[in-house]
Formats: sequence, structure tokens, C-alpha cells
Amino acid sequence: MGKLTKNTLTKPTAQRDLRPPMLTVHAHSSASQPQLTSARNGFVRCLRVLRTPGGIGAITTTAITTVIILVALFPILWAVLNSFKELMDIVTPVPRFFFSPTLANYKQVLASPEVLTGLGNSVAIVGVAVLLGAVLGVPAAYAIARYPIPAKKDIQFFLLSLRFLPPVAVAIPLISIWIDLGLYDSRLSMVVTYLLVTLSTIIWLSIPAFARIPKEIEEAAALDGYGPYQVFWYVALPVASKTLMGGIVFSFVLVWNELMIALALTSSKSMTLPVVASAFTSMGQEVPWGVVNASTVLLALPPLLFVGILGRLLNSMLKHK
Repeated sequence: MGKLTKNTLTKPTAQRDLRPPMLTVHAHSSASQPQLTSARNGFVRCLRVLRTPGGIGAITTTAITTVIILVALFPILWAVLNSFKELMDIVTPVPRFFFSPTLANYKQVLASPEVLTGLGNSVAIVGVAVLLGAVLGVPAAYAIARYPIPAKKDIQFFLLSLRFLPPVAVAIPLISIWIDLGLYDSRLSMVVTYLLVTLSTIIWLSIPAFARIPKEIEEAAALDGYGPYQVFWYVALPVASKTLMGGIVFSFVLVWNELMIALALTSSKSMTLPVVASAFTSMGQEVPWGVVNASTVLLALPPLLFVGILGRLLNSMLKHK
């Protein structure tokens, strides 16, 4: 054993070499801390500029939204412009934005007895089909969403599967059914056929609207003495009214613009307006594009009127409640 001396105990040999490397790292990180803080502050300032109402982000979002709206509305605006043009102004190689407007196309459409017949058939058939679909579909959707019905998932899938089928697959068997019953080319057959579309669509779109209503609201109404029908009419229906109106409007637009089924199930007496409008393309050797565009504009007006009337009716009903 060697003899320990005072010099041996106080010799600082390994202290410098055994210093933890983390001390050096901390020294470097503390030196770069002002740079990191400056970069972070610059990034935060950029985010604030993008989020401000007058910032670059708001301007970009507004520009993109405007472009999307113009792209979506351009076909409608172009159809409206062409409905006021002469045929020579429409078929020119260079589109004409400045022209002498004319009402001859609208006069020709409205003077046609087939158009008035088709308009009357469309209003009657589609109106009854949508009304029956709403009266039967909305309570059915509430029952499916709120009560323990066996095979609930299968019912919802069946309703959705009705929209999978192409119109031709539905029209071919229905032609045979209505001919055998003597109801081919009648308003009753068209109402029943369109009812399949409106009923399935309204039920499918109304189930999530009722399912999102908190059950506590209905339970509180039941504690106040409301019965099941009163809970549905005075509580669930007003809460889900906006979504329900969207489903009804969507079903109306579907059957109003339906062409394939109406073309297969009607011939002359019960022709709807889309069938009559499609017949304008076969007038003479040249397609009367002005008349076609005028009929398209007239075909798009009833859904807009329906949305406005339904919205006002719904608002008045909710105010009274």
C-alpha cells in the first residue's frame, strides 16, 4: 500500500476532464436563446397578420371564395344571357356579351301549350309527392331516431340503397306495373313513383337531425306533462326545423329536375316540365338554343320560389310556437 500524502488528496487531475458535457450544451443554447426568441416572435407576428380582417390571409380567402362563386354561377348567368339573345348571337365563334336583348324566346316558350301542360303537371305531381313525403317521412325519421326499433341499421341502409339504383333500373319494372294496372301516363302513377324518392330522401336526411337533439330537452318536456306527440310537435320539430327544411327542399329539387323516370312513365297527358323542355332540342334542323335557355331559366324558377315560400312559412310557424 502506498502512503497517501496531502498532495495526492488535493491533486485536481480528473475534474476538468470529467465535467458533464451538458454544461457545454447549455452554454451554447443560452447563447442562441435570443435568436430562437426572435424567430418565434416573427412567426407569431406573421400569424397575427394572416388572421387580421385586412390581412393577407383574409384577402386570399376572399379571393378564392369569389372565384369559386363565379365558377359556380357562371353557367346560370350564361344561360340567362343566352335566353335573351337571338340565335345568331349565340352560335357565333366569339361569345358576345353586348347584344340587343329580345323576349322572343320567352314568348315562344310561354305560348306553347305543351309548356303550360308540363308546368301544371310538374306543380301537381311534385307538390303532392313532396307533401306526402314530408308528412310521412318526418314522423318516421323521428321514430327511427328516438325509439328502439328492431333492425334500425337495416332500415337506414335500405333507405339509402334506394338512391343507389339508377333511374332506368327503377323505371323499367314500374312501366310494366303501371301498364298492368291501367295507370300508365297518369298523375297518380307519377305521384306514387316520385313518393319513393321523396320519402326515402326525407327520412334519410331527417334521422341525423332528430338524433342530434339532446334527450334531456325531451325528458324535461315530459316532466312538464307533455305527451309523446306533444314532445314531437312542440319540442323536437322546432329544434330540428332548419335541417328538416333542407331535406324537404333537396327532395323537391330532385324530383322537380327528374327526367329519366318521367320520360319513361309518361307519353303525352302527364308529361312534366323537364320532359317538355328536352323536346325543344328536336325542333327543326337547328337547335333553338335561345328557346332551350329560356325554358331552362323558367324550369329553375319554381324551386327558388318554393324555397322562399317554405322558409317564410317555417319562420311564421316557429314564431307562433
